[in-house]
Formats: sequence, C-alpha cells, structure tokens
Amino acid sequence: MADAQENDFDYSNLKALIFNCTLKKSPEKSNTEGLIKLSQSIMEKQGVKVEVIRPIDHKIATGVYPDMREQGWDYDEWPEIWKKVQAADILIIAGPIWLGDNSSVTKQIIERLYAQSGGVNEKGQYVFYGKVGGALVTGNEDGVKHCTMNILYSLQHIGYTIPPQADAGWIGAIGPGPSYLDEDSGGPENDFTNRNTTFMSWNLMHMADILKRNSGIPAYGNQRSEWDKGNKTGFIPPNPEYR
Repeated sequence: MADAQENDFDYSNLKALIFNCTLKKSPEKSNTEGLIKLSQSIMEKQGVKVEVIRPIDHKIATGVYPDMREQGWDYDEWPEIWKKVQAADILIIAGPIWLGDNSSVTKQIIERLYAQSGGVNEKGQYVFYGKVGGALVTGNEDGVKHCTMNILYSLQHIGYTIPPQADAGWIGAIGPGPSYLDEDSGGPENDFTNRNTTFMSWNLMHMADILKRNSGIPAYGNQRSEWDKGNKTGFIPPNPEYR
C-alpha cells in the first residue's frame, strides 16, 4: 500500500471557507480554532486556498435577509462576507458547545446563509448547489453529535452536498473540564478526533473536486424556474380515483 503522503491529488483549484463561530473576539484564544487549524493544514497541504473568519470580529446583523441594512439595521458586514461564501467550494461551520447546543454565532451564520438560499446559480439551481459542507465542534461537555447534526442538516437543506463523515469534534471527558487547547487536555493528541477531522477534510476535498470537475449537480429535476413554468420533470401527481 502506498504511503499515505504519496498521492496524485491536486486540489489547488479549490477554495475553502471556515467560519469559527467562537464567542471570543480576536486575539483571544479559541479552542475551536485549535481544531480548525488541523483541518486547515490538511487542506492547505493539498493546495486548497483556505480562509478562516471569526464572525464575532465583524458587525454582522441578525436576521434572515441578504442585507439587513435594508430592514432598518445601521450596519451589516454580511454582504461582503457573502462574496467569500459564494467563491468557496468548501464551507466548514465550526463552533463551541454551550448548554449542549451550538453557539449563538453559529446559529446567526446559519440564518444568514439561509437568507441567501433563494438565489440561483448560473444553471438556475439554488445557489448552494455544487458546494460541499462540513462541521467541526469543540467543548468540554456533551453535545458534539447534536450540534453537528443541526449544522449538517441546515447546510444540506439549503443546497450544500454533504460527503461521508463530514463532521468531527472534541469534548474531552463529560462534565466541565479542560478545553481543547488547555494544557494536558489530551485534545490535540486525541486519536478519535484527529482521525475524524482528517477523514472529514479529505472527504470534503474529494467531493468538492468531483463536483467542480463535473460542473456541479446535473441541472435536471431541480430547477425552480422550470417547475414554476409547469415542467414537473418526472413528478407524478396522485390519482384521486386510485383505490
């Protein structure tokens, strides 16, 4: 079997965007960032251009419209951040667990993504078609699977493709305790977390590359404009006389 470092993959045509939905402003230490850096380094080694954004550092309005300034807010940096989302082939939403759930910032980002989901791409499909999504979660209490389920469901619902094993996390021992980057936490050395993060990173790259080389998801049976014109593309209405 060939060495794991020897491969013919070239993912230099891919861009990845990672939202670090920590509640801590830069430059305060973020445990979530510690796990992000593992995935980031794997992808960058394969040529992927990776950008990490801490939404808490930006003045992002709360709401479900593309530009909340049009809804009365005095500020909203989301429209500029949205351009980076549009350009990315891979999106990872990463964040901490609080009270067994995703952070308020994680929920805010998902809401702002949802605000854009009615848009379409050049093929008339919903705008997130052809992009892949993943999730990273850190904490020192229970909740990794609950949080990643919420993130991945939300991403697929708005059009992202979710590859196999597209999530990873670290929580340490159940109950309040050391965080990922704390001394002697065992987080950076945890084989289960390292394995899952590595698998997630590779699967995101593989799927993003497959979609990009094949011009995304085929544009048949999934175009809102065609449905609205009456082209139901295989839909069979129920027969009221069938018993």
